[in-house]
Amino acid sequence: MQLALLSLAALCFAAGGVFMKSSAGASRPLPTIAFLLLFIAGAIAQARAMRGLDMGAVYVAVLGLEAVLAMGFSILLLGERLSLFRLVAVILIVAGVALLRRF
Repeated sequence: MQLALLSLAALCFAAGGVFMKSSAGASRPLPTIAFLLLFIAGAIAQARAMRGLDMGAVYVAVLGLEAVLAMGFSILLLGERLSLFRLVAVILIVAGVALLRRF
């Protein structure tokens, strides 16, 4: 259950980032409302996941998965390009999350 909540939190935060980008600095009402609601939903999912897990591990796991999802969304939905540097950075983040979960 915690893994599903962690995944949901990361998905909400990453999707919220897409709407944040389209909100033009929170000047467009509908994307602004969408990103705020998604961030609130992500925070609730993350808080529920924290009930049974360590806070540090949950935060890093959500941030790692969110980084991967945000990178994918930025490429697929926003037309941003994937550079070697960005790819290596995301791989390092995922490796760090994997190490943290292991120890």
